Amino acid sequence: MSNFKRWLWDWVETIVVALLLALIIRALVVQVFWIPSASMEPTLNIQDRIIVNKFIYRFKEPERFDVIVFRYPGSGPKKDFIKRVIGLPGEKLEIKNGRVFINGVPLTENHSMNSDFSYFGPVKIPAKAYLCLGDNRPRSADSRVWGFVPRKNIYGPAFLKIWPIWEVGIIR
Repeated sequence: MSNFKRWLWDWVETIVVALLLALIIRALVVQVFWIPSASMEPTLNIQDRIIVNKFIYRFKEPERFDVIVFRYPGSGPKKDFIKRVIGLPGEKLEIKNGRVFINGVPLTENHSMNSDFSYFGPVKIPAKAYLCLGDNRPRSADSRVWGFVPRKNIYGPAFLKIWPIWEVGIIR
């Protein structure tokens, strides 16, 4: 084999291996998503880019206040959504004058958010489902509109904002 053919083969082999590794990592470990709406402001803004850990929920369940990416529940649009987990399976949730109550106890929310004065529920969250709300409550189409998020629809938690570059950091 000539030096040129060997050099070309080495490059092709390197590129194919790199592409296969990238596809495996994207499918099983982490994936980049972009934010298309204002429903998570002020935590995340329109056009932000985030990284989602698609691996961690194989070993543990979503927790309250996790910011998660999931497929739209039901037979609606084939879109990915991002919201914050507020209600867990088996809980009774109600919103009175914008304040969330879990099993009758007011929930303390320490994350940044835009509050509203809405009323919702009471509802009992089914097994293997979550109630998710946007941080921009007045402008968020969330579980109050389209219902619970089935566990099987959840990709994973968003853990890192990577764009814009001057706002790179951990998502809380």
